[in-house]
Amino acid sequence: MSNAATYNPASTWLDEPRAYRSVRTRRSLAFLVDYTIVLMLCVPAVFVIGLLGVLTLGLGWMLYAILFPLVALPYVTFTLGSASQATPGMRMFDLRLERLDGKPVDPALGAAHSILFWAAGALTSGFIVLVALFTPRKQLLQDLLLGTVVVRRG
Repeated sequence: MSNAATYNPASTWLDEPRAYRSVRTRRSLAFLVDYTIVLMLCVPAVFVIGLLGVLTLGLGWMLYAILFPLVALPYVTFTLGSASQATPGMRMFDLRLERLDGKPVDPALGAAHSILFWAAGALTSGFIVLVALFTPRKQLLQDLLLGTVVVRRG
């Protein structure tokens, strides 16, 4: 196998230290922006669920219990899984999610990334954030498990 067949242009950027400069801070700020957007998207969803509850004689109102994940999961899934490989908050702070194997991020990986983030956060009481302090690529627990990394746009 020749070097030309194994050359991956994304991996050269992923090996650059400047790809990770201030990623933790930017990622935290992007998280705040994204979840502000999700909260704003929950407002119209409240009215939709309210109407659904009336139409279903109250059964639809049970969706209020899962309102936030019902809005957040598609938001993260389809923004991370898009061509930009970033949520609007991540784009605002010049970040993107990359796979270590160089393939593009798809919606399934975006969903897995989001679910693992919330599950690991709930189970480890925030330990996933501390992991980024000790990994060379500033990866969180879900990044390590999925073979992804958040980098500055190159």
